Amino acid sequence: MYNSYGELCTEVYEISKPVGFSYQDVKYYIERLQQIDKKELLEVACGSGRVLIPLLQKGFKVDGIDYSSAMLDSCRKACKELDLNPILLERNMSRFNLNKTYETIIIPGGSIQLIELREDLIHALKCYYAHLKHDGIIIMDILLQTDFTSHSVKTRLWENSKNEVITLEEKRIELDIVNQRTISLLKYEKWKDGALLQTELQRLSISWYGIYEFQLLLERIGFVDVTISANYEYKSPPKNGESIITYEARKSEDRSNSSLF
Repeated sequence: MYNSYGELCTEVYEISKPVGFSYQDVKYYIERLQQIDKKELLEVACGSGRVLIPLLQKGFKVDGIDYSSAMLDSCRKACKELDLNPILLERNMSRFNLNKTYETIIIPGGSIQLIELREDLIHALKCYYAHLKHDGIIIMDILLQTDFTSHSVKTRLWENSKNEVITLEEKRIELDIVNQRTISLLKYEKWKDGALLQTELQRLSISWYGIYEFQLLLERIGFVDVTISANYEYKSPPKNGESIITYEARKSEDRSNSSLF
């Protein structure tokens, strides 16, 4: 699980970012999807269902993919408790073939930045393009990079319902300015009464992009009508580096350069 979201990471997500937890993005995605009248969706990197489940509850038909089996198990459990039954598949977010197309693909929370290599990002965007119906829409977020510290250590902790404490030490081990990515080593540990119960290591690579750089990447693939919105206000321009950037783009009807299936 060194390069994936494992059991302890998933448990931290369940505590800190439960289903429906929002950075204003859940409401934004629901409102945008209602306005563009797109009901059949694929969520890439759906995780434990933070966004996927509220969409299902609003009547959208949502399939989800994620490369973490632990996250998908968490999502399935939450869906079962709510009597929901979406299609959830374990897939690489940059290379998959579902043999179907969607009206919309969404990638909230900056998850697209988990794709480490530029060539894999290009392949991923082509893959999403191929999985959209003609005139389909893609909506995704990125976070801007503002912390260029080469080495830093952060520690956080959470307590679960069993009075167990989960600690997280996040150590940045690489800052690659040329390739625009940071690599961190995450060490999760679960403790109770002074005893270590479980430990988990994760290598976390985060890539970053300039605002208009990412727009050009989308247009290179063939997406048109690209809009840029900051902090979940539609078409509101970003004002500072702390802004969360949301891209919305349409698959061109007269271009098909990304046929993968």
